[in-house]
Amino acid sequence: MTGLILRLAGLQQAWGERGVFHHRDTTAFPTRSALIGMFAAAGGRTREEALTPYHRLPGSPSHHDLTFTIRIDTPGTLHHDFHTVGGGYPPEQRLRTGDGGTRSEAKSTLISHRTYLAGAVFTLAVQGPRPLLDHIADALEHPAFGTYLGRRSCLPDTPLVLATHSPDPVGELRNTVPLTLPAPPSDDTTHVPVTFVHEHPTNTAHASALPDRESNSEPVEFTPTNRRHLPRPLWITTENLRASLYAGPRPLDALATYITQGHA
Repeated sequence: MTGLILRLAGLQQAWGERGVFHHRDTTAFPTRSALIGMFAAAGGRTREEALTPYHRLPGSPSHHDLTFTIRIDTPGTLHHDFHTVGGGYPPEQRLRTGDGGTRSEAKSTLISHRTYLAGAVFTLAVQGPRPLLDHIADALEHPAFGTYLGRRSCLPDTPLVLATHSPDPVGELRNTVPLTLPAPPSDDTTHVPVTFVHEHPTNTAHASALPDRESNSEPVEFTPTNRRHLPRPLWITTENLRASLYAGPRPLDALATYITQGHA
């Protein structure tokens, strides 16, 4: 199945899975919900429209038809932010109460703990109906709303889109796409272990294998007042990739070469 290849990198990323206002978590890799939300936003869709089929495209595909495979190039490090909201404002600007009034000065500051991934790099294969993939690729290159890596404060580096018509995007993650490692492999290293996250078993021999974990990241509803998700099974593997895929100390150079050689 053909697909897109994306690179998700930036100073900070945050892929919440179970967070509420006072405690915003992040998983170790991008979530299905956040990725679908990014595609919908780039295409100019509201939260209410994000999951509805694209009736103007052949076959009326939807974001539910997409499959993701994630290569964890650099896992990053956890960064914890002690965050406050609403403190120090005059009475008319303090946080609101449920009945429409304002909080007292003593109760106007809310504290939250937010977790981010610093310095992480992920390479992503996106597979699905070709008309929808073409639409997503164009939207990411010319977004209607800004793209971000989980939270609005987390802006992506460029290039975001590495390939738009890969005949075998998962195979390219294993064999072709430059690898941004946290440290260069030693001179005598021929292969390096890299973690992959799959939404389906990796081969027919393991089709009946139980998933390695479940992620509460299958979106059912994105509207703020009725946001709902279902569990999604995930299979996690460690694969030995060629050390020669290492992108070097300036990954942008290797990525530019990869793109200009016709992979996009």
